[in-house]
Amino acid sequence: MARIGFVGLGTMGAPMAANLVKAGHAVRGFDKAESARAAAAARGVPVVADLARAIEGAEAVVSMLPDTPDVEAALLGPGGVAERLAPGGIVIDTSSIAPAAAVRLAERLAERGLAFLDAPVTGGPGGAEAGTLGIMVGGAPEAFERARPILEAMGRPRRMGPPGAGQATKLCNQIVVAQHLVAVAEAITLARGLGLDPEAVLEVLTRGAARSWLMETFGIRMAREEVAPAFRMALMLKDLRLAQEAAFARGVPLPATALVSALMLAQAAAGEAELGHHAVIRVFERLRGRVAGEERGEG
Repeated sequence: MARIGFVGLGTMGAPMAANLVKAGHAVRGFDKAESARAAAAARGVPVVADLARAIEGAEAVVSMLPDTPDVEAALLGPGGVAERLAPGGIVIDTSSIAPAAAVRLAERLAERGLAFLDAPVTGGPGGAEAGTLGIMVGGAPEAFERARPILEAMGRPRRMGPPGAGQATKLCNQIVVAQHLVAVAEAITLARGLGLDPEAVLEVLTRGAARSWLMETFGIRMAREEVAPAFRMALMLKDLRLAQEAAFARGVPLPATALVSALMLAQAAAGEAELGHHAVIRVFERLRGRVAGEERGEG
């Protein structure tokens, strides 16, 4: 079993760290937010109040942070992982960041004698709880094999290629997720407009060719106008931005992603970036003059 420093104990990180503890690894978790540390401790994760203590004596560090600058600060910043993790250690970043940034991190950490894997995940909080996350890994084969017991305690890992390949795969995943959510939202909006019961429509759709995990998980939330985040719209917009930047650099057209991004940006512009990504349905409801159960002209 490994000695692991876990950095980032939010909605995803806390259950992931808890599963490492359950698997027998010696974990010390850190998050800047006291509330996040308290929530992780309630799950049985040993927590510490500063990054240095989380890294001290660790063989591996796992990070789960919001965006590229957060990861770079934790790994390469003053007093960060690169300065404190002993040579021979391995860094596993499960955040969603730019593929090019993952390549830079791998290079910089290699200069310190540290192995690096970019290992973003999919499956949401439910998958994090159950330890069934899909884990897309970029990095050297030998580093992947060393990290396998850690990764398998959190989900189902697959090595996709060299550094950056895990993040590139995650961007592909997010394109499908975002476009699918918009399709479900549009279908529910049409169902309402035609006088149908959205929940009844979803029940039928999930019995046939349209069935999917996303529809089953988020369709009912859309139909019931439940917009609390499982995954925040702000983070989905960040991932779609990264996908479009990567595509632009390679001359790859993503016209449907551009349209979905515009719809989700409309939600953010309405002050709703902190709602769940499935709350994109509110954009369609606004277009037909209905938001939060109020028809245009009523009330």
